[in-house]
Amino acid sequence: MKENLLHNLKIINQRIKNACIRTGRNVDEVKLLLATKTVSAERIKIALENGETLIAENKVQELKEKYEDLKNIPHENHFIGHLQTNKIKDILKYDVSCVQSVDRLELAEKLHQRLLTEGRTMDIFIQVNTSNEESKFGIHPDLAIDLVKKVAELNSLRIRGLMTIGLFSAETEKVRACFKILKNLQQEIIRQNIPDVEVKELSMGMSGDLETAIEEGSTMVRVGTAVFGERIYPDSYYWDEGK
Repeated sequence: MKENLLHNLKIINQRIKNACIRTGRNVDEVKLLLATKTVSAERIKIALENGETLIAENKVQELKEKYEDLKNIPHENHFIGHLQTNKIKDILKYDVSCVQSVDRLELAEKLHQRLLTEGRTMDIFIQVNTSNEESKFGIHPDLAIDLVKKVAELNSLRIRGLMTIGLFSAETEKVRACFKILKNLQQEIIRQNIPDVEVKELSMGMSGDLETAIEEGSTMVRVGTAVFGERIYPDSYYWDEGK
């Protein structure tokens, strides 16, 4: 199990490096966030003990279940799933440092109120539905900047970036269009110079489309199955710089 997982990690990090080289970006600009949904604490530990530092959960229940096993290993934990307002207390209890899935004002306000009560602040990303699919959460791109402005007034929340889930499609250009929308939104937010907003991070790209996301400006790719699941391609596919 360990050997296979470390093999997969090496491949993913090489894919990220290769994509950065191809697009003329510094490799340090793109972070690997391990999406650990359904992954046991034992397997997550292997990744954390071998150089990885950033993980993310989709479900509060899994945060709870793994917390004790992982709390003494240095790492940063993000939350990337749809967050119900009645679970906010748990998010804070289990040391989540960033919620990437803030997609509505009600959630932001309730998170803000809870943070005020505890005398804390938190990094957040605004989740945007760039694929226009009803099955996906996220604010509509046309409404995103208005949400950013309103959330920026809540001083316990630090807007650090934007997050999206690209279209699940084999057609690369359709997926790319989603990432372009998020990049354009980021640029517009920067142009508007909204007080207390610093959208340096773009969380976009997963196992199947991370290269496209990096080409379009991603600073954080969320990878689960390609690390914790089966190997996707042989080693040669990733280490051949000519491909």
